[in-house]
Amino acid sequence: YSWVFNEFPSFVAEDSRRFISQETGNLYISKVQTSDVGSYICLVKNTVTNDRVLSPPTPLTLRNDGVMGEYEPKIEVHFPYTVTAARGTTVKLECFALGK
Repeated sequence: YSWVFNEFPSFVAEDSRRFISQETGNLYISKVQTSDVGSYICLVKNTVTNDRVLSPPTPLTLRNDGVMGEYEPKIEVHFPYTVTAARGTTVKLECFALGK
């Protein structure tokens, strides 16, 4: 998964505020800023065939009216009950904290 910001080939770079889940394809942006405003398109690439599929654009706008309010912190975890892995392999568990 990757995300295009505003126009191809401007891809969203992961950093301390942006994370792309390779499990779900979701893009997470913390502490949204004016520079994040724009159009986002999800791009999924099949690494075997190199085929690509693009989502429709999703606009991100800022609200300045305070309607969004305060949200109590919570942790979003969607792990299976058991995770099995072979010795020496890499396991990635994704956990997200949301709220303010």
